[in-house]
Amino acid sequence: MSNGTPLGDFLRARREALKPHDVGLPEHGRRRVPGLRREEVALLAGVSSDYYIRLEQGRENSPSPQVLDAVAQALKLSAEATDHLHRLCLTASQRPRDRGEADVSRQLLQLMDGWEHTPAFVVGPALDIMAGNSLATALHSAFDEFDNLARMVFVDPAGREFYQEWERAAHSCVAEIRAAFGHDPGSARIAEVVAELSARSEEFARIWQMHEVKSKSQEGKHLKHPQVGDLHIKFAAFTVNGAAHQQLVVYQAEPASPTATAFEALRAMATQPEPARAAVPVAPDLAGDEQER
Repeated sequence: MSNGTPLGDFLRARREALKPHDVGLPEHGRRRVPGLRREEVALLAGVSSDYYIRLEQGRENSPSPQVLDAVAQALKLSAEATDHLHRLCLTASQRPRDRGEADVSRQLLQLMDGWEHTPAFVVGPALDIMAGNSLATALHSAFDEFDNLARMVFVDPAGREFYQEWERAAHSCVAEIRAAFGHDPGSARIAEVVAELSARSEEFARIWQMHEVKSKSQEGKHLKHPQVGDLHIKFAAFTVNGAAHQQLVVYQAEPASPTATAFEALRAMATQPEPARAAVPVAPDLAGDEQER
């Protein structure tokens, strides 16, 4: 991922994303570094330049919450990015105990199976598809595999046609994985996905280095299915109780809308709908998976 520390990489990326005029500082002459200088961040945060340099270089192990909040304000971080900054400073003993990724519960599978008019699926922290109902599978039928949202966006050729706001979808996927990384920097699966997609997609590698942080929320999407056409959906994501590594994603259409009609067409096209079930385990090597197809 990087030769630096997760904290240092994050601070450096967010510092380089700002211009002096973004934070009310004058900009004189040619600058030798992109974005703000370390000294400027230190000034805005009210800490010494030496202290901030140690922080960015990973030589300051226990910054106070007050200092982190001051740095976050200086870098104009969102509330979510500020929380991410604090999480990066946690020690292993301070992090919640990792119980591993549990299987999707039978009750949740049955719940999704009952939503015949609503696509629903469960994703893990690296955006692996852990389970999905028949309408979710039909919705993503243009893809080689309904297996990992990030792979589908960045590697599968269908991604560019399916996600009509592709750039937004790309940034969203990476920011969600980055947020999950903040909760578990030692995750082997996140490391595998990031390494593999960075090697296979220059765009993924570029966006990953921006250190944007944003978990799934409630917003709209513009999708296009090759058989039923344009889809304007709303979606919500919910953390699954008892399985902190899982999120339930639900797509909805406005009642009596063209998208609702398209969902019904997709449902009818699934001549042999299968019940919601856990996805096939994702192989460690995404590149190897592609070569076997």
